[in-house]
Amino acid sequence: QVQLQESGPGLMKPSQTLSLTCTVSGGSITTNIYYWSWIRQPPGKGLEWMGVITYSGNTYYSPSLKSRTSISRDTSKNQFTLQLSSVTPEDTAVYYCARTTLGSSMDYWGKGTLVTVSS
Repeated sequence: QVQLQESGPGLMKPSQTLSLTCTVSGGSITTNIYYWSWIRQPPGKGLEWMGVITYSGNTYYSPSLKSRTSISRDTSKNQFTLQLSSVTPEDTAVYYCARTTLGSSMDYWGKGTLVTVSS
């Protein structure tokens, strides 16, 4: 059974860089039929896809967030990490990591972690 767990700070100040890590168990992030995504959901709003890292380490980002987003991985720890720079209160959201199939469906999700940006 694949499990994903997000970890990171719950409270950020504006202009800081958010860093969240997703730890994957029950499967390898280098398995060549899966990608690994970050998605967020602001309070009262819908899900927003932020970006993805492939099994080979290539990355793709949402155009609206591309200038502030970076996704990397540590294959030795079976983790992948999201960095979002220059956060504002509009970045307040529950952040999720998810396994993504080559058909772009997300079949396993972490429970999500709430990040609040406030001065």
